[in-house]
Amino acid sequence: MASIFRQQYTTQGEKGKQVKCKSAYWYIDYKDTGGTRKRVKGFKDKTATAQLAAKLEKEAELADSGIIDKYKEHRKKPLTEHINDFKDSLAAKGNTAKHVDVQTKRIEAVFESCGFRTWQDISASRIEKAISGLRKSVKVVKDGIKIAKDLGAVSAKTQGYYLKAIQQFCRWMVQDDRAGESPVEHLKAKKAVSAKRRALEVDEARKLLKHVQGAGNSFGMSGMERALLYRLAVETGLRVSELKSLTADSFDLAAKTVTVAAAYTKNRLKAVLPLREETAAAIKELLMLKVSGAGAFNMPHVSSISRMFRKDLEAVGIASADTGNGKLDFHSLRHTFGTMLAASGVHPKTAQDLMRHSDINLTMSRYTHTLRGQESEAVESLPDLSLPNKQAHKATGTDNSVADGAYKPAYKKLAKNAYSGYDKSTTVGTNQTEDKQGIRQRDDIDNALTEQQLGNEEQELALVGTAEESIGPGRDRTFDQWIMSPLLYR
Repeated sequence: MASIFRQQYTTQGEKGKQVKCKSAYWYIDYKDTGGTRKRVKGFKDKTATAQLAAKLEKEAELADSGIIDKYKEHRKKPLTEHINDFKDSLAAKGNTAKHVDVQTKRIEAVFESCGFRTWQDISASRIEKAISGLRKSVKVVKDGIKIAKDLGAVSAKTQGYYLKAIQQFCRWMVQDDRAGESPVEHLKAKKAVSAKRRALEVDEARKLLKHVQGAGNSFGMSGMERALLYRLAVETGLRVSELKSLTADSFDLAAKTVTVAAAYTKNRLKAVLPLREETAAAIKELLMLKVSGAGAFNMPHVSSISRMFRKDLEAVGIASADTGNGKLDFHSLRHTFGTMLAASGVHPKTAQDLMRHSDINLTMSRYTHTLRGQESEAVESLPDLSLPNKQAHKATGTDNSVADGAYKPAYKKLAKNAYSGYDKSTTVGTNQTEDKQGIRQRDDIDNALTEQQLGNEEQELALVGTAEESIGPGRDRTFDQWIMSPLLYR
């Protein structure tokens, strides 16, 4: 139920006494759409204010029922006011001033190109067309006058940044209950082909650092400072913007750590990374003349850092262009960090934490590369599958010496002595005998026994056959182990 009232305030009266007064205007307190409590200024007349309160309350009920547009007020509001409120919201979430400025400028540039003035003017098709027509330009000085030089259409990746900024703004409008739905949520950014990068080989990294350390100034940085910057990037995987944000207070040299504030990390989380002992000692020497809060490195503008890095690569004969395995730029130092972690046998989970990736697949597939020679080493580590030579086949003695004469099957000797040394008339189990036909077939295949030996074995088999006839129900069996298994108990 809406209520009307006059606000009270305290002022100084005669002789300095505090006097309570009431406002000349009446105010209305009511619940807007969605149950949001609002307070609006009415009129000096109480009756007129009461009528306005009833009207506002009625409109809120109709809006909640879907009969009227509850976002009518926000639809008529200029987009510039919404964007300013969105800008304040981004800053309140801890984003850097640069990020807030870039996001809002992208939104304003597209809206201005489309001629949008209010929320209801926004059209998804017009935004899509405007973004696809974006062109990159740079200001140059010609005859003392600054002019814009057209550099052609922006990349698909840049177009995606513009679209994401507009979609973020429209989602905020819905979340802040200023609009019912986003008109651009269904738009898809063009698929951007990510630049293929490669990692520095270990010998390349050493060669680069050794040269740069003794080189002169370049882009406002001394050779010693550039070498330490590259080394820190390789050993921590810090990005350009993160390195640029470092100050003298970012380093805890006693604990050998470096800290990046949450506002400058990609995932907006504070990062504390370990330092190698040698690197910490070099940084300590660098920061000796730095005051608290001063930048750790005298780095040039972000757009110039890649050119500085390429120039140092060319000085040592390392090609930065893509020759098939990927190009080399400053961000390749982060790829080198991930690759060297894998090459050193670091557990993938530990590598993921050091790289500060939310997905292990990103760590292992994009930022881990194969170094030169690793594939050959991997193949050499496989088991040896070579076949033994013929000389190894002939070795039979315990000393692995080659036996004289032709190879003789061992079972021939067993067959000859199987029934010798004991009484041939002794009964034997039927499961330990072979029939005469089976013996002949085996001898025909081997072609090793002489006819005299064969005749002797036929006589032995005849005796075995006679012994078998004595075995049966009601006949005596022997439990003598020598008789049952003459081969084992000879």
